[in-house]
Amino acid sequence: MLRTLHIRDFVIVDQADIHFGPGFTVFSGETGAGKSILIDALALTLGGRADAGVLREGAARADVSAVFDTPEHLGAWLAEREIEAEEELVLRRVVDPQGRSRAFINGVPATVAQLRELGDSLVDIHGQHAHQSLMRADAQRDLLDTHGGHGELRGAVAQAWKTWRERLKQLEAAERDSASREAERERLAWQAGELERLAPQPGEWETLQTEHSRLSHAQSLLDGAAQAIEALDGEDDSASNRVNAALHLLQQQLRHDPALRGVCEELESASIAITEAVSDLNNYVSKVELDPARLAQAEQRLSDVFETARKFKVEPETLPQLSADLRRQLDALQAAGDVGTLRKQTEAAQADYAKAAAKLTAARRKTAKDLGKLVTQAMQTLAMQGGRFEVEVGAGAPSAQGDDVVEFQVAGHAGVTPRTLAKVASGGELSRISLALSVIASSAARVPTLIFDEVDSGVGGAVAEVVGRLLGELGQRHQVLCVTHLPQVAARGGAHYRVSKAESKGTTQSRITELDASDRVEEIARMLGGIRITDTTRKHAREMLAT
Repeated sequence: MLRTLHIRDFVIVDQADIHFGPGFTVFSGETGAGKSILIDALALTLGGRADAGVLREGAARADVSAVFDTPEHLGAWLAEREIEAEEELVLRRVVDPQGRSRAFINGVPATVAQLRELGDSLVDIHGQHAHQSLMRADAQRDLLDTHGGHGELRGAVAQAWKTWRERLKQLEAAERDSASREAERERLAWQAGELERLAPQPGEWETLQTEHSRLSHAQSLLDGAAQAIEALDGEDDSASNRVNAALHLLQQQLRHDPALRGVCEELESASIAITEAVSDLNNYVSKVELDPARLAQAEQRLSDVFETARKFKVEPETLPQLSADLRRQLDALQAAGDVGTLRKQTEAAQADYAKAAAKLTAARRKTAKDLGKLVTQAMQTLAMQGGRFEVEVGAGAPSAQGDDVVEFQVAGHAGVTPRTLAKVASGGELSRISLALSVIASSAARVPTLIFDEVDSGVGGAVAEVVGRLLGELGQRHQVLCVTHLPQVAARGGAHYRVSKAESKGTTQSRITELDASDRVEEIARMLGGIRITDTTRKHAREMLAT
């Protein structure tokens, strides 16, 4: 529910802080006083269009904030956008003289799109020219879906439509580009085949280089190892003999100076290390073989890998990754160019769309009967006795909104066949039917706040009383705000604000005042009698308010 609207320097409003409660609230005032400016200011906080024209003359910026109760279902939405969910939800919009605007949600910078998304869950605005939109087929379809609560079904149809169109585009592209795709497929297949025959393995190039170096220098390695063994543990002047001799001499001197014990231990370690090194070298020599055949194989493999890398203009060690990449590209190209598979996928997507659209059509036809019945009943009380309203749901071209054509039809009098709304309804009848549709559709709406901006234009007398009653009844289920020029409607309000216009310091400013009981009598009397208010009009006003 809308709690407060704060307005600063907006059009002709200098400053206004309006507090709202539940139920039915009305706004009235002279023509041009700025009644609809309030609706425009609220619409701005809900993501409406902003431009420099909304600034009050001479102001540095326009600043509008709307404070709502935070609906529970918006908690997850706010959390996803890292906006703290509080008891109150504050939407704010600031517009500078260049027409640039900034948006905030609970003090956190936000996008206009986010304001719009929130606005769809908070407020439903019915403008004074709503009846004009009834001429459009899309508006009639949307109103039917709103009344029926078809949001989920429409979402499923839109997603199925998107999938079907994507599959169809892929199929058409595959059929159109089949020749060039085949040439590309053959090129990739040849390259992938070349690498698959070579079968390069990760790390193989480095391993081959190491093995080739070892095989090609096998004799040198054997000779070097043998010479090292002889130097370490030969019969003559070897390292082992020298270390052992030094150890023996020092061990004899230990009885004279124990400080030599550390040196002796180091020589013992050296002797052990020499023995282990000799053992390892003997083991190495036993394994190193002169293998000309294996050397030839390694040289051939190195040559094959190097030549293939040169052919593909890459480094030898990257061939395994190149082979995997080519295979993936080939698989993707074959899948994209598999016309048979794509055709089956497209047909399946089309079937899914048809199934989702059929469910939406069935729901629309059921809702159409209900809506037609309700509007027909309302017409009887809106000076259209004997009239009938019907909603025709026919077959149309498939689209993201389904494959239905929704058409509102009306018979203004008994015994007349219903015909297209735009062809047979007069301006006054359109206005009344629009009002009935707005009230009926809003009764099923999930948004907590409903706003009617002079939707009662073109009606009067007894019909105006019915309009006031309808809006009053709607206010029992929703928070309803209504800008009106009809005393019959204004008298039904639980709260009443008067919007007036006056000049101050050479500028025109709008003022919004909440009326008490006596002020309401004066305002209703003004709406009844115009400029000259008499005791009679005041009496009539009191009677209307007491009803």
